[in-house]
Amino acid sequence: MGLLNEIIGAVVAEEALKKVDPDAGLIKEGLAIIAGAEGEKMLEEKLSETPAAPAADADTTQS
Repeated sequence: MGLLNEIIGAVVAEEALKKVDPDAGLIKEGLAIIAGAEGEKMLEEKLSETPAAPAADADTTQS
């Protein structure tokens, strides 16, 4: 689902730009599309990372 998510991120970013700046030019729209796709890709990578297992407590000693 990586490509589909990138496309969705690009479309959402472009629509957000149109809401903020209705007179945005081609360069701004292109940059918004790239930023949306790259931002979604980074977000997907961060969410798919598995957290590392917690280290065993060194303070627990048996008497």
